Amino acid sequence: MVQQIKILSLFTWLMLFYQPVAVYTQTLPAAAQHKIDSLVENFRQARQVPGISVSIAWRDSLVFSKGYGLADVEQQVPVVPDRTRFRIASISKTLTADALMYLVEAGQLDLDAPVQQYVPAFPAKRWPVTVRQVAGHLGGIRHYRNQEFLLNKHYNSVGESLDIFKDDSLLFEPGTRFSYSSYGYNLLSAVIEGASGMPYLDYMRKTVLTPLGMRQTEADELLPIIPGRGRYYMVQDSLLLNAPNVDNSYKWAGGGYLSTSEDLIRFALGHLRPGYLSAASWQVLTTSQRTADGQPTGYGIGWFTQTDSRGYHWVGHSGGAIGGTSKLVIYPDKEIVIVVLANLTSARLGELPHQLAWVVIEQASH
Repeated sequence: MVQQIKILSLFTWLMLFYQPVAVYTQTLPAAAQHKIDSLVENFRQARQVPGISVSIAWRDSLVFSKGYGLADVEQQVPVVPDRTRFRIASISKTLTADALMYLVEAGQLDLDAPVQQYVPAFPAKRWPVTVRQVAGHLGGIRHYRNQEFLLNKHYNSVGESLDIFKDDSLLFEPGTRFSYSSYGYNLLSAVIEGASGMPYLDYMRKTVLTPLGMRQTEADELLPIIPGRGRYYMVQDSLLLNAPNVDNSYKWAGGGYLSTSEDLIRFALGHLRPGYLSAASWQVLTTSQRTADGQPTGYGIGWFTQTDSRGYHWVGHSGGAIGGTSKLVIYPDKEIVIVVLANLTSARLGELPHQLAWVVIEQASH
């Protein structure tokens, strides 16, 4: 195996529970680092991305972590991977999925119960819909429409945010097809509140963020001063512009968190060994659900489970927000984690995270 890769044990990560994580840039051989730099910089220049943060782990180790470009273009603030907080968009769903499984393990939640068991205020629909179906995008809950992705209205509670879609009809009979829905995860945050008896953000902090030492991860609230929060950008007619203001209080669970690339490495490493969640729970999260006719969806609960173009199995999630594009990828068989965060709307990361993983896979085979 790779002798040049220095090992930072998971135990050491946990010992750094409330401390910023150092940036380790000399743990991969120079040739591998140069290859990663070239891939990221070429992508950044081609897509006009102001700033990108990349962190990579292998076997409980942070083996590469680096910022590229600027977190704030106007103030010329560089990206720092253990400090710069990006909008992680739909990677937020993986955090929410953990909270669901924590409740399952505690005996407080039945994934196959109808959602109204935990959210009585959610109107009954033509067909019953279960927590598991909603979590796997099989529930028929609609996604954003019209200008909802640009909402700049503050919602004071999870229950209030359900008003956006709760009276709409289901798109189809639950279980019959896969249809991605961030609003489904809004509903799941209400399920978490109903099952736990706690506000969603408080429960997330107690059961997910604090146990995993994710001190740089929190809801993207507009008014508080959040150290390390970057700026958000868009490209229009080849010009880099500030992205419009949005208020993500309507979608905490499905796309409303801020984080750093190194905090998301912590998050991922917490799942590669049983302990935080059981092995059985991890299997539920990352095993593809199936439609009623037996077709795999490629999605478990909060996690895609797919194969890359070279035939390697990966689990993870991508995300797109106003002023943010993200991807978290775990290669379970290789024990490799890749996190890429960008501060640009629709940066379309595509194959980049997988290309970075292949660099590490090639190195590990030497």
